[in-house]
Amino acid sequence: MQPQYQGMHTSGALSAGQNRVLRNTYMMLAASMVPTALGALVGIQMRFSFFAGSPMISFLLFLGIAWGFMWGIERNKNSGLGVALLLGFTFFMGLMLSRILQIALGFSNGGSMIAMAAGGTAITFFAMATIASTTKRDFSNMGSFLMVGMIVILLAIVANIFFQMPGLSLAISGAIVLISAAWMLYDIQRIVRGGETNYVSASLSVYLNLYNMFVSLLHLLMALTGQRD
Repeated sequence: MQPQYQGMHTSGALSAGQNRVLRNTYMMLAASMVPTALGALVGIQMRFSFFAGSPMISFLLFLGIAWGFMWGIERNKNSGLGVALLLGFTFFMGLMLSRILQIALGFSNGGSMIAMAAGGTAITFFAMATIASTTKRDFSNMGSFLMVGMIVILLAIVANIFFQMPGLSLAISGAIVLISAAWMLYDIQRIVRGGETNYVSASLSVYLNLYNMFVSLLHLLMALTGQRD
């Protein structure tokens, strides 16, 4: 009876650990919205535009800064520095977000489009989190497919910097919405099932999913429903 009892105790401890990581991840995500909003407000006030110069150089510079932050976050994920870097990264991403918000606010229905994009992102997140936390289906085999999809989208973004095709831009945004939802499902289930045990890493992954979905939804709404004065 002792081995059986010990196994049950270990299982219970593991479940408690997973719940703690999930809870801390959600708390960290909520906290990350504050510097994101501050960064966006600062950017709007400054009329910040990171891509005002050469689109390709600006894009590569953005990737370099973003990946630098992410490398630092992952390297220091077990310390307070990792949390500080994550919050700094979300402020930077808020600055980057300000440009599309400025464009959206130039429409007469800009405020409602921003609210719709935020609402759609929130609804999708809660739906994916519920599925990931309750389903018995294993989504761990999606990882390779999602990584390939992300690379294809990244290559399409680079190509569209040169071609500037509105149709391709909309297709990219639609693809990002779909793949971001799938990444949410994959990432949250990894936390629930113990595949991710660090809430800083988990928060970074889910934050990027939320950010990319919001931006892409807003881009689609501007293209399809935007109304000029």
